[in-house]
Amino acid sequence: MWHHDFADEPVLLYSEVADNGVETRTIETYRDGHSDYADVTRSTGSTVLSQSIMPSKEEIDDQHEFTSVEIPPEEFEQVWSRATGGDG
Repeated sequence: MWHHDFADEPVLLYSEVADNGVETRTIETYRDGHSDYADVTRSTGSTVLSQSIMPSKEEIDDQHEFTSVEIPPEEFEQVWSRATGGDG
């Protein structure tokens, strides 16, 4: 979760991260409920994959404006399916 008051920025950030720390898929959800997403072949809105190794959960939690929660792969797949309209 990203805690802020910016109207045009996402409030929920989902990242699928490979064992080597590389982000493979991401979803950004906004206050109005719409989501943008990116994977290695496509993206919507201004959402793109990180070009850097993703920070650890502890590093994210050390930033007061973020709260991280690890979710199971099945939950990520559900969020991904909703964001992509089931277009896997």
